[in-house]
Amino acid sequence: MVKLKNEQGAVNIKKAVFTTLTGDAATNCFGVKGMTVRSVSDGLVHMLKPEFMGKGVHVNINPDNTITIMLHIAVDQGVNIPVVCESIKDEVRYKVTSKTGVEIKRIDVFVDKMIIG
Repeated sequence: MVKLKNEQGAVNIKKAVFTTLTGDAATNCFGVKGMTVRSVSDGLVHMLKPEFMGKGVHVNINPDNTITIMLHIAVDQGVNIPVVCESIKDEVRYKVTSKTGVEIKRIDVFVDKMIIG
């Protein structure tokens, strides 16, 4: 939980808030098919339904009340992967920072799957 303090009191923000904002921002970017997760049982990468997209996002809270985000995504075939990843980073940074006021130290995007068709 991130704790933000000011002269009027404190606000505590849970990881789930960052996960939801990040998943929403990432899946709305051009070329992103959805979030992914690697199955523990079979080791394969699976697409997540929209209601479970938070499982493809990992948020770590740093001691200085900044956050580090890791996203696992699937992209459309034929997209420029570096451009899509930079777009995701920009969108996530903007949305999370503007909605929560919390600084993001680092965003890592992992492309786990390419969807053909």
